[in-house]
Amino acid sequence: MRDPRHAVDANTLRDRILQLESEHSGLDRLIDRMSDEPGFDDLELQRLKKRKLKVKDTIILLQLQLEPDARN
Repeated sequence: MRDPRHAVDANTLRDRILQLESEHSGLDRLIDRMSDEPGFDDLELQRLKKRKLKVKDTIILLQLQLEPDARN
């Protein structure tokens, strides 16, 4: 019999992945807009890029928890 907690955990992981993917897309759009503006804040742009990378890393880690063998 399947553990019902596993299904809840999997659903929670999927929900979090979707949230992070949305955040990642938003950061991507923001970075693109800032890059196109004259006189943009280079330090802020670097911070946003770093945040975007961290979000992507977190997405990958959660995907690995959801499907540990899918990335091998």
